[in-house]
Amino acid sequence: MSDLTTGYARPPWTDYARMFDLTGRKALVIGAGGGIGRAAAHGLAAQGAHVVCADRDGAAVKDTAAAIDGEARELDLLDRAAVRAAAEELTDLDIVVFTPATNVRRPLLDYTDAEFDQIFAVNVRAAFDIVRAFGKPMTARGRGSIIGTSSIRSLVTEPGQGLYAASKAGLNQLMRAAAAELSPYGVRVNAVAPGVTETGMTLPLRSDAERYAAYASHTTLGRWARPEELAGAIVYLASDAASYVTASVLVVDGGWTAIDGPYSHSV
Repeated sequence: MSDLTTGYARPPWTDYARMFDLTGRKALVIGAGGGIGRAAAHGLAAQGAHVVCADRDGAAVKDTAAAIDGEARELDLLDRAAVRAAAEELTDLDIVVFTPATNVRRPLLDYTDAEFDQIFAVNVRAAFDIVRAFGKPMTARGRGSIIGTSSIRSLVTEPGQGLYAASKAGLNQLMRAAAAELSPYGVRVNAVAPGVTETGMTLPLRSDAERYAAYASHTTLGRWARPEELAGAIVYLASDAASYVTASVLVVDGGWTAIDGPYSHSV
């Protein structure tokens, strides 16, 4: 609806006090057993969404679901038939969030074929399967928000992170392409790109005190993120507050990508 006085289109909501309210919405969080996925499930539920928590770790996902009065289902995102079956069952979703990823730190010349296949199967192929499966019922309903988890490594890389960086850059473009194709049907598609975050995947790095400190010092905030600090970005992208946001990669990195070279607070 056009506002003739100001010349811009009004948003589909008018109550600023409720623009983050997800009451009555149904969300699926794939990867809800831990880390950013668990934080996302808690964040969405806190804003009123009914959350279906999915993860290949059945025990962990039950814990998450129980804590937020949600549903739990065991789901391996590499099982394409299971992903399709879940999409055929959950046809009333308003929000789909997926967070799982994998990484093998190794020089490019030393990767095996199996490691390449593993990284791209989880980080790109599974994302495609999720967008394709759950995007179809959303387009049929004429609304929805799909949110993937990228990484700052899609924008900047380092030795030993080549395949992970390439896969996350591929994910960014996959999500943008999906947004271009699905947005006309009322479905927004975005990604969140975390910086260094204290999750299970980064445990090997965090176990090395020197490397932990080095990574923390590269951010302008001087520390790693907690998974809970990504929940706000995901809630935002899922909510009406982001009604005009699609094809975006929202960077949540403590200032990491703003810095070129060693960083010091002194100037």
